[in-house]
Amino acid sequence: MTDVQVKELQIHATNVRKMALEAVYSANSGHPGGSLSAADILTYLYGKEMRVDPKDPKNPDRDRFVLSKGHCSPGLYATLAEFGFLPKEDIKTFRQIDSYLQGHPDMKGVKGVDMSTGSLGQGISAACGMALAAKLSKQDYRVYTILGDGEIEEGQVWEAAMFAAHYELNNLTAFLDFNGLQIDGDIRQVMNSTPIDKKFEAFGWNVISIDAHDFNQIEAAVEDAKKVTDKPTLILATSIKGKGVSYMENQAGWHGAAPNKEQYEQAISELDAYLNELGGLA
Repeated sequence: MTDVQVKELQIHATNVRKMALEAVYSANSGHPGGSLSAADILTYLYGKEMRVDPKDPKNPDRDRFVLSKGHCSPGLYATLAEFGFLPKEDIKTFRQIDSYLQGHPDMKGVKGVDMSTGSLGQGISAACGMALAAKLSKQDYRVYTILGDGEIEEGQVWEAAMFAAHYELNNLTAFLDFNGLQIDGDIRQVMNSTPIDKKFEAFGWNVISIDAHDFNQIEAAVEDAKKVTDKPTLILATSIKGKGVSYMENQAGWHGAAPNKEQYEQAISELDAYLNELGGLA
């Protein structure tokens, strides 16, 4: 990837972070921390990797995406808005009683959402079904999903991991947003799931470890996953919860809390300063 391409993705990701925060602030509820930590992955998938078209969102040949950690819908909605699937002005209606932008992704109401998610563990299971369906129907679309590191405490995740390996779902790539924090604190103290890489390898997966905020590493991992012919791939993406906002970074308290006016303005100011450095501030 060229430096120009990386910078373009960084600009998109910063816009995604701004809109995700706008959604949570406008609703006075939502999940900013994990939305910000996953923003670069979402940006890469929708901005460069996936075969998707906002003008034809139900094309049967499209790649599929499932946000398994569905509570981070502000990040997904912001990404869909950034890449033309929905109007950017609708972001501020998030979680409003008359809005189609519910607190969790809704495949019936939101263009570009391939699976309704929210109950943790069920998204990865749906992604497995999509990947198997592609193989059975001899279609070449790929399936991508993002799991939370707290989410993998759910037993259903490991049932899905076993299923994916058994059926050799090499068309399935799962990102694990490994920011180390869940609503109750450090995942190692709440319910230690490490070493995550060794556990997925033991379940028969190809595992690649990356920095979740390095677009070149994201791209290299995605390309390597495509070369695997007999197993699914987990991209273990070490990230920073609340990435891009100084007072949110690595703070479990921002898992599911909304900023007040002063905090919101500070966050937008910091992100605008970064955009200015990138040359992307209008």
